[in-house]
Amino acid sequence: MINASELTFSFGERILFKDVNIQFNNGNCYGLIGANGSGKSTFLKILSGEIEPSSGAVVIGKKERIAALKQDHFEFDEFTVIDTVIMGYKYLYDIIKEREALYLKESFNDADGARASELEALMAEHNGYEAESDAAGLLSRLGINEKLQTLKMKELEGGEKVRVLLAQALFGNPDILLMDEPTNYLDLNTIDWLENFLLNFKNLVIVISHDRHFLNNVCTHIADIDFKRIEVFTGNYDFWYHASQLSMKQKKDTNKKKEEKISELQSFIQRFSANASKSKQATSRKRLLDKLTLEEIPATSRQFPYIAFQPERECGNVVLEIEELCKKEDNLTLIKDFSLNVNKSDKIAFVGIEHFAKTAFFEIISDQLKADNGKFRWGQTITWSYFPKENSEYFNIDESLLDWLRNFSDDKSDSYIRGFLGRMLFSGDEVFKSVKVLSGGEKVRCMLSKMMLSKSNVMILDEPTNHLDLESITALNDALINFKGVLLFNSHDHEFVNTIANRIIEFTPGGIIDRTMSFDEYMQDTDIKTIRDKYYHNHVELGI
Repeated sequence: MINASELTFSFGERILFKDVNIQFNNGNCYGLIGANGSGKSTFLKILSGEIEPSSGAVVIGKKERIAALKQDHFEFDEFTVIDTVIMGYKYLYDIIKEREALYLKESFNDADGARASELEALMAEHNGYEAESDAAGLLSRLGINEKLQTLKMKELEGGEKVRVLLAQALFGNPDILLMDEPTNYLDLNTIDWLENFLLNFKNLVIVISHDRHFLNNVCTHIADIDFKRIEVFTGNYDFWYHASQLSMKQKKDTNKKKEEKISELQSFIQRFSANASKSKQATSRKRLLDKLTLEEIPATSRQFPYIAFQPERECGNVVLEIEELCKKEDNLTLIKDFSLNVNKSDKIAFVGIEHFAKTAFFEIISDQLKADNGKFRWGQTITWSYFPKENSEYFNIDESLLDWLRNFSDDKSDSYIRGFLGRMLFSGDEVFKSVKVLSGGEKVRCMLSKMMLSKSNVMILDEPTNHLDLESITALNDALINFKGVLLFNSHDHEFVNTIANRIIEFTPGGIIDRTMSFDEYMQDTDIKTIRDKYYHNHVELGI
């Protein structure tokens, strides 16, 4: 259990949250939500003891162990993968290392023998003998195979490091588990495994995530940071969203009725205050007017960008034709003999664990990468735009945001560009900021602005929700549902994929699966499960 009392945190004059009193109870999973910059990660770091609050206190139950998902991907570079996972339970890790050092001593005295006996008892008490096998099992379930488990952390790629750090946080059954964006870099199957793990986890969990499906599946409560407060709601994300929207509507409706009543009373008082026969009524209404006060509705930190994609022309019958496409990289086959006909009504989600294959495919059809074999042809009516997973090359220029976006607009006027940027949450002097210093979320909003200005009828999007807050994801989600053109996209956000896609294509190690259906239908289809199991099983057997 965690108790926070009178908790305040501020940067200079900017207050993130003030006088927060909140309790997190064992057995519950709390989703911590709020706009970017509202203080979610800071609050989690305060709970873990990583940083101190400006005022107030955090009290944790006696003997309760906290595990937190680490954000520094280089902290454990000199340690092996297995050791990094076990270090999630530091007390046990220290016992294991002391025991190893003791048995390596050349001479062994009576004190060493006594300490060895104590360490053996502690190893048994804390399941130390199973530590390596437990860590290896966790890693395997998170997609880190045996070959990678023997390496040092510095030898892993970024996404692999994230999975190891997630295993570290989950290791050893902690009493309190704090996780900041645990689904980043995870494929949809691994996210599904993590959801099941947390559903069966009996202790306290507090998690930050922009994945609405994940929050809906694992959370028993939502802790919302807004208005410089933190308020807890019972239920998952959807329940919070509908309840908060209803509460806000009720407040606005109540204020509107009060405003109408105030206007009516003021009008009567003005008309009859000087009338002797009506003066008593006017006085009575004045007393009633004095009692009517509007409920103050503070400004929310949440902002929804305006995202809308309007194709300049409709797609013709020929959209994209692909024949026997092949691509290898570093002797690794990414795409093999891939053929595809895209229809004018398609919104295709590319799913599965073959991340490099999906990105390579998008790069090939957007002329960023050359295929080894095969060919593809866009239809004559087609204009396409591309959202890359890695966008840094677009921002390596010392240019203002205003001038950067002007490069992609037919209307070059300041008023038009500023109006466009305003709808994408860039206001005032922000438009003069250099694009070199934009945050990850700001760069994504810029790339989406560029795509809107293109007015293309086909869009290719590789992980477009990365770096976005829930409000921006919701706005993008709705815009793509309403888009009248063709979509080819990849995302690890289950809700995003399920609500947009009408066709699913999965790159598997054993072949391509292509079905016209929603993502939920795809995941629940027993025939597809059989095919997927076969493809992945054969892949393992063949050692491909």
